[in-house]
Amino acid sequence: MSELETHKLYSIEHVRASLSTCMAKDRHGLLAKCRKIQTMQKQHKPTDQALQRLDQQFRVSSEAYKQRLERLPEIKLADDLPVTEHADKIRSAIRDNQVVVIAGETGSGKTTQIPKLCMLEGRGIAGLIGHTQPRRLAARSVASRIAEELNVKLGELVGYQVRFTDESNDQTAIKLMTDGILLNEIQFDPYLSKYDTLIIDEAHERSLNIDFLLGYIKRLLVKRKDMKVIITSATIDVTRFSKH
Repeated sequence: MSELETHKLYSIEHVRASLSTCMAKDRHGLLAKCRKIQTMQKQHKPTDQALQRLDQQFRVSSEAYKQRLERLPEIKLADDLPVTEHADKIRSAIRDNQVVVIAGETGSGKTTQIPKLCMLEGRGIAGLIGHTQPRRLAARSVASRIAEELNVKLGELVGYQVRFTDESNDQTAIKLMTDGILLNEIQFDPYLSKYDTLIIDEAHERSLNIDFLLGYIKRLLVKRKDMKVIITSATIDVTRFSKH
C-alpha cells in the first residue's frame, strides 16, 4: 500500500473512531462523508480533495468540542437534597442506559440536580442538555436556579428559551425550554442533532405536547444511539414508562 493510500485509510478510520470528540450536530455528516469517500475509493475515483475537506471539518468540530470542555465550571451538587444522596446510582443509570426514568417527590431536587449529574457524566459537551418544562415561568426560574448553583451568568452556560425569548448562545450546555419549543425545533431539525441529552420533566402531566414528544423521541432513539433521554416526574408510573 502506498503512503498516500495509507493516509486516506488513516484519515477515514481516524474520523470514524474519533466521532465521540466531535460536536453531536456534525457526527452524521462526518460519517456520511466517510462512507462516500470509501465508495469513491472502491470505484478508484480521486479522493484527495474530499479527504482534505473531511479533515478540515473534523478538526473544526473537534476544536469546538475541546473549547466547550475547557469552559465547564466546577460542578457541585446541593448537599441537602434527596437526589444528591442517590447521585452515584443515578449517574450509573445514565452511563449504562440510553433511557432513564426517575420518580421522586416534589422538592427532592430532580429538576435542578439531574442536569448537573448529566454534566458530571460528560453530557452537554458534544451537544446541549435540553431540559423541558410544561410552563414558561418554570423554564425561566429553573434556568436561573441552576445558573446560580453553578455560579455562571444566566444565558451563557445555562440558558432558556420560551415563546418570544431566547436567552441562550453557542456556549450554552444546559438549555431549559417549554415542551412546545422542543416540538417546534423538530420541524427544522428532525434528528434534534444539537442535543446530546434530553430531560423531559413533569412527564406525569401527560399533556399533548409531552405525549407527542415521547412518541417522537422513542422512534428517534433508534437513529440517535449517542443520545440520552431522562424522564422525570413526581408521580410517574415507572413500570409503564419503562416498558414504553
